[in-house]
Amino acid sequence: MNLAIRRSKIHADGCYTTKPIKKGSIVTEYTGPRITITKADELYENSPRTYLFGLTNGTHVIDGDGVAAFINHSCDPNCEADEVKERVIITAIENIAAGEEITYDYNLYDGELDDLSPCYCSSRNCRGSMYSKKELAKRARLSKSGNKKIRNSRER
Repeated sequence: MNLAIRRSKIHADGCYTTKPIKKGSIVTEYTGPRITITKADELYENSPRTYLFGLTNGTHVIDGDGVAAFINHSCDPNCEADEVKERVIITAIENIAAGEEITYDYNLYDGELDDLSPCYCSSRNCRGSMYSKKELAKRARLSKSGNKKIRNSRER
């Protein structure tokens, strides 16, 4: 693996490639123990930072413990994360130069309505939030209706 962790211009620490990566190449896998969402909520209830990746089964997350946990969100990413046979694979969606920060769009989809999950990517098309466009639209509708919680909506 040709990845390194260092300070990021986007947020905290980030994951960088030390060698060029070609479009379509597997960059890394998001690894860590699989725990229930309930357990994750208990573990990280008062934590300002988590490294959780929600799985499509809607009941479990990966509690990140590898280099992929340091990949920051961007609204204009150079990678994408795909779940393949219960594994989360990070793949380059464009050619990535040596020294470039690895990013993917988190497309968040659940949480408290007042949680904005701000984005710091500064890309030209930045949404200002790590939530997906679809989720931001849904939150705007719910906010107007007075709803306070949208936990476990699980829309992608």
